[in-house]
Amino acid sequence: MKNLPSLKNLYYLVHLHQEQNFNRAAKICFVSQSTLSSGIQNLEEQLGYQLIERDHKSFMFTAIGEEVVERARNILTDVDDLVELVKNQGEPMTGEIRLGCIPTIAPFLLSRVVKLCQQDYPKLSLLLKEDTTERLLDALAKGELDLLILALPVDTSGFHSMKVGIDPFKMVMHKEVSQQLVQPIDYQKMPDESIFLLQAEHCITGHAITACQLGDSAKINPFAATSLHTLVQMVNSKLGTTFLPQMAIDTGILTDTDLVAIDPPGEAPYRDIGLVWRQTTSRISTFRTLGLAIQKKLLAQMLPNKIG
Repeated sequence: MKNLPSLKNLYYLVHLHQEQNFNRAAKICFVSQSTLSSGIQNLEEQLGYQLIERDHKSFMFTAIGEEVVERARNILTDVDDLVELVKNQGEPMTGEIRLGCIPTIAPFLLSRVVKLCQQDYPKLSLLLKEDTTERLLDALAKGELDLLILALPVDTSGFHSMKVGIDPFKMVMHKEVSQQLVQPIDYQKMPDESIFLLQAEHCITGHAITACQLGDSAKINPFAATSLHTLVQMVNSKLGTTFLPQMAIDTGILTDTDLVAIDPPGEAPYRDIGLVWRQTTSRISTFRTLGLAIQKKLLAQMLPNKIG
């Protein structure tokens, strides 16, 4: 039998690439720096190729080293999935799920998802991470997360996705501003730079622009907020209008403000809420069961008659 590289050494290599620092990588792997360095040297000897170019102060991954890192990530992820498959054989709703969620959903849904699991699936444990769509998808691809809750559509090439709900957009403004707008509302008749949105890295901005057909960029204020709560404060100061998801409104984001939420002009705009996971995972049954529970027990209550 071939002298195959150890998973331990592949693990060292992946974390060194992630941290770009021997000391930090060693701490994450709970070994000494010399142990980690020796493991990677052993891996190079087994493979017969140099993976890292070193000098006394710095290092860099070779071209083949970069490719080995990518393949090592996939191998380690597959091994994790294999362990979970055996561990949870016959009991899909058990074990641990590393769940990622975007900031425009997390504050309004995650606590309910945790409570749902505690009540209905007590053997299922959730570890939560909040981040932007791009970073979450990258973490999922690298095996650092198991499951994501995202606003769709986004490019999920290479992943499986499951739609669990529809979240309508509402146009939100100070009640005094609403009295000044010409009815019915026409975006073209609104003042320039009067519509406030989130920063571009938040996918809800693109969803709002597309769903609400905001084709005239002159109407959008160049100042972009970092969170939905910041948008609420800006609009409550009568600076302009914005678009908020119904999910946020239903959970009280407009409480103690003088804001009103109305239907935007045109066809009712919305975003899809979905789960996303790797195609190679062994836990499809677990993720689909959780998705159906979120759809029926959470989103159907929060967003009645909007689940498709």
